[in-house]
Amino acid sequence: MSDVPGLPAGAGEQRELVTRLRAVIEAKDTENAVLRTQLDAVLERERLLGLKVAELEHRLGLDSTNSGTPGSKESIGARERRKAGRRTQASERERRKDRKRGGQPGHRAAGLRRDPDPDEHQSAGPPAQCSGCGTGLAGAGPAEPGWAQVWDVRFSRLVTEWLLPARVCLCCGKVTMTDAPAGAYRGRVAYGPGINAAALLLTGYGNVAAERAADLIAMLTGIPVSPGFVDKASSRLDGRLRGGFDEAIRAALAAEPALGADETPVNVVTPQPSPPFTTRASMYKIA
Repeated sequence: MSDVPGLPAGAGEQRELVTRLRAVIEAKDTENAVLRTQLDAVLERERLLGLKVAELEHRLGLDSTNSGTPGSKESIGARERRKAGRRTQASERERRKDRKRGGQPGHRAAGLRRDPDPDEHQSAGPPAQCSGCGTGLAGAGPAEPGWAQVWDVRFSRLVTEWLLPARVCLCCGKVTMTDAPAGAYRGRVAYGPGINAAALLLTGYGNVAAERAADLIAMLTGIPVSPGFVDKASSRLDGRLRGGFDEAIRAALAAEPALGADETPVNVVTPQPSPPFTTRASMYKIA
């Protein structure tokens, strides 16, 4: 019987059982929370390991054909894969009897096509003998002629002298002369845009030293230029491009659907006390 008035017999035992069950449930909840935390940690570690494995597989697949890695620093596996790919391509070319000579479909052609409006017309002399039997063709009748076209350039010096009109003021008598056009300077001889463009292309795009670039310009055009003029070509261009050029380039790049980046490792000397310390840095080129 229960000692508490109003409680039926066995109520105390039931209360004690409920208390014990609540303690067990709370312990299980605590254990479940710990297990969930451990599971989340395991899943996060698995995700990070998966990313690391994917990165390592990507690095293992890099070679001199799909990255900036020089051929001398390729792994043995990468070299073997590249050689195997070349052998496969060579065997495919040998097996395919229907392969035509020259560039294949999809290859961007860089050849020449006949210009329908050539700058000059020349006529070669008639053939002297038959290409079949060797008979002389003196007095033979004409036939449909063939054609041959040659593309070439002519380098010639073009000197333009500007006449700069001057006027005498009717009021004060001062003489005022008109300004020279862009790229020309009053009372001076200057190089034109073609020579400046040649200096920029040779040094900036062709990576030719200033002295050699000056020699090449003189040999091709017959116009002597100094290495100092060639060396300052980029500075002159930079001065003319100031004022909105960088912003226009950024806007044009941002408008493109995709950009390509190339990473090229270079050796640099860190600004440390002697002896100098050499480290590796990466130069990124956006294309």
